[in-house]
Amino acid sequence: MTISIDAEVYDGLVRVIGRRRISGFLEDLARPYVVQGSLETAYAEMARDEQREAEALEWAEGLIGDAAR
Repeated sequence: MTISIDAEVYDGLVRVIGRRRISGFLEDLARPYVVQGSLETAYAEMARDEQREAEALEWAEGLIGDAAR
């Protein structure tokens, strides 16, 4: 596949992302918008991680105390 972009944008991608990493960067950027279901799957996997959920809940509840200040 070939994607056409402005030379200035390409130069910025090379400078910031790196020549050999542009394809992966663009794929990661576009994926949530064009591949349906992957986001839902990722959230479901995260929800099954009980330790991660407990840590997230603790963090979120800690923010409530900060809001009172």
